[in-house]
Amino acid sequence: MAPGAAALELLSPKEKNRLRKPVVEKMRRDRINSSIEQLKLLLEQEFARHQPNSKLEKADILEMAVSYLKHSKAFAAAGPHSRQQDFREGYAWCLQEAVQFLALHASGDAQMKLLCHFQRPPPAPPTPHPAAKAGPAAPQHQPPRGLWRPW
Repeated sequence: MAPGAAALELLSPKEKNRLRKPVVEKMRRDRINSSIEQLKLLLEQEFARHQPNSKLEKADILEMAVSYLKHSKAFAAAGPHSRQQDFREGYAWCLQEAVQFLALHASGDAQMKLLCHFQRPPPAPPTPHPAAKAGPAAPQHQPPRGLWRPW
């Protein structure tokens, strides 16, 4: 049974520390376990991909988190794509999809006209309008700058 408040006052500082140590240690272990559980939840998809049906130990969770962070850091170091590169990749993908669709569904003159149209060089990616950098006086209704989708 734990000593009462009156009994604690009679204990020396060394004895108080001896009684407090297990409580502090349990709180520390609880914090560690909670953080490991949060890592497990954050990286749940990564775990499912590498070890789908296994029970993960704490060491497995920590190793996977370190591996994931290293991979993410290496990917980020490869350099971000420029807007122009993103535009070209999106245009090329869209062109490929359109040609595949036309090959399956269009016929005759319309198909030839569209394929000839697609043989032209791709347009330049949109550039921000100089007025957009002007500040508060810039127009409020600007076109979205994300990926254009027809739907």
